[in-house]
Order: sequence, then structure tokens, then C-alpha cells
Amino acid sequence: MSLPNSRVPLLLFISSIFFASFPGLMLCAVVSLSSIEIYKTHEWLKATSTVYFLCKGREENKTVLPDVKKPHVIYAFNGQESWQPLTNFSSKQCKRCGLYEEDSITSDDVFDEWEFCPSDFAARDGEYIRFKEKEFNATFLCRECLSLARVPGASDEHDNGKGMHIAVGVLLSALVSIILVLGLVGAYKFWQKKIREQDQARFLKLFEDGDDIGDELGLDTVI
Repeated sequence: MSLPNSRVPLLLFISSIFFASFPGLMLCAVVSLSSIEIYKTHEWLKATSTVYFLCKGREENKTVLPDVKKPHVIYAFNGQESWQPLTNFSSKQCKRCGLYEEDSITSDDVFDEWEFCPSDFAARDGEYIRFKEKEFNATFLCRECLSLARVPGASDEHDNGKGMHIAVGVLLSALVSIILVLGLVGAYKFWQKKIREQDQARFLKLFEDGDDIGDELGLDTVI
């Protein structure tokens, strides 16, 4: 295998080690529902309602809240229910989300729709309370969002600068490691080439030495 072809799997291997060693570079902030109370139902033909949470997007799933059936009841959850989590954030980008109620006749009714952002979870314990008058009061939890929800200040700018220096140092270390490995591979192949050249030179020298001995002994073939 030639050296250029060997660089691809080598780079992939080093990249996998790099991201495995620094999992914080890949964010996955999980959002769960801590509690909710609905103040009314929009479905008049049923004694109980079917409430669900949904964010816009192809990769988002509709999450039905199976226990939330009646108004003026506070439903509390521990985040380990089978239908949790509600959604997750992979960046600082907000999502358009909402709380809805299924309607058997017309389109589903809307309790509320809003821009759901990681920065909403600015409380110390990673909570975010969403209140809509005459509709509902819900508490969401996202502890992983705390790092994204911090308001930049003097100390944060210092921390961000320090973090940037660390990231640059890590990248430089990775580049140096890649160059070192490639240099070692190149040196090894050069050493192999020199060994082959030396073996060929020894082999040719053996023939030359054999011819010299034959000349000294007068063993040349006379035609």
C-alpha cells in the first residue's frame, strides 16, 4: 500500500480518537418535561383530552403526554418515562415548538406555540417555565443547556478566551501528531528502500567478486 493511500484511514483513526477524547465538542442537550397543568380542554365531545408536544422539523417526533387528561391537575414527572425526552438541542439554534390537543373533528387545537431555545434554560437547575394564561403552566428541564444558556460577561469572555486557547492547543497537538505519524511512516518506507538497495548492491558485489577470483585462477573459459 502506498503512502498517499495510507493517509486516509490514518486521519480517520486520529479524528475518532480526538472526538472520543473531547466529547464536549459534540453537544446533545436533552429536554424533558418536569411538570404540567392544563387549565382547560378544547375538545368538547370527550371527557378527557389527548395532549401532545411537537417541534417543527423532519427529525422531530410527536410526543403524546399519556397521563395529561384533565384540567386543573398538576402532573409531575421524573424524566424517565417511556415517552421522554420531548426533544433535544445539538446547537444554540432555536426550534419552533408547541403544545397541542388532538381534535376528532377539525384540525388539532393549539395551547401555545413558541420559539424553544437552549437559552431559555437559564435557571441554576436548568429549568424553564412556560406559562400561557388560561391555557397551561409547564416546567421543562434541560441541564445540558446550562452551558449554552449562560449570559456572556467579563468572566465568561475570559473563560471563552481560555477555552479557545485550549481548543487551538488541542488542534495543534493533533496536527503535530498527524505529521509525526506520517513522518515515521515515510522514514520507515525510506529505510526499507535503502535496505533493498543495499541488498541489491551486495548481490551484485558477490558476482563481481566471483569474476575477480576466476580471473586470478585463470578459470576463464577459452573459446
